[in-house]
Amino acid sequence: MAKRKGLRSRRRPPRFGGDLVFEYSVMGAATLTLALVWLLVVRMVFDSQASIERFGFGFLSGGVWDPNRDVYGALPFIFGTLLTTGIAVLIGVPLSIGIAVYLSELAPPWLRGPLSSVVELLAAVPSVIYGLWAMYTLRPVMVNSVEPFLKSLLGWTPLFQGDPVGLDKFTAGIILAIMIIPTIASVSKEAMMAVPESQREAALSLGATRYETTRMAVLSYARSGIFGACILGLGRAVGETMAVTMTIGNANKISWSLLDPGQTMASLIANNWGEAQGLQLSALIEVGLVLFAVALAVNIFARLMVGRFMKNIPATGGGL
Repeated sequence: MAKRKGLRSRRRPPRFGGDLVFEYSVMGAATLTLALVWLLVVRMVFDSQASIERFGFGFLSGGVWDPNRDVYGALPFIFGTLLTTGIAVLIGVPLSIGIAVYLSELAPPWLRGPLSSVVELLAAVPSVIYGLWAMYTLRPVMVNSVEPFLKSLLGWTPLFQGDPVGLDKFTAGIILAIMIIPTIASVSKEAMMAVPESQREAALSLGATRYETTRMAVLSYARSGIFGACILGLGRAVGETMAVTMTIGNANKISWSLLDPGQTMASLIANNWGEAQGLQLSALIEVGLVLFAVALAVNIFARLMVGRFMKNIPATGGGL
């Protein structure tokens, strides 16, 4: 017993005044963060109480948003949010990982630093700037070239039916993909550069090519960090407001065609907040509550998946 007490005392040294102040300070900061989040949720629930009592769970499945009749449903905006986010992930993630692989494995040292700085700088560009660029540069390209080509090639599918107008879910998804690329690429690059050089040397010594070394040693080892980067990009795409509002067309309807206008939860709040009052204001706050729940679910899913990937990585950190 005395031996156990001695080991415990060595593991946990006595704390003095400064240590206690530091411990309670950081604990207070962490508690304050949790308190702010829950206060935000409580306030949103309180302010959306009228809408919750009026529509109940039917608010999530309702397809009508009519301020004249005070009838509100969030399904078209949930659908638009998930669809544009899916487009952004399908386009942005492969490009981001490709950029990260080049910067970490292939780029010469004289180019890696400046190019990495440019990629990180793109993450700090305000979303309204991306929206303006999409309106005056991306939209003409979409209307005159990209969307007519896709319609002629895939117009027999439900995804590319309708007239190309440039202000639609497809354009919004592309601008979201462009916006999430810097975040995913930067975090993925750091995760790949953190892979020990011994992993690469081991693969090369076994006769692996440069491609096989990157795939088996680097990407396998850094997969948890890459997955976390993708979730960060997904979180930004879900909550993006201004760029989507300027490019999606803002139509309150459900349509599988990417060439039709739509609306997301964030763009709905941005478009209607100024003149909303009464039950409409309560419904908009409930839409914000749903958006918060979606973002929370994405983060919880990310934590679970990253934890699962980390458990599958051997203690020695090998990817081979």
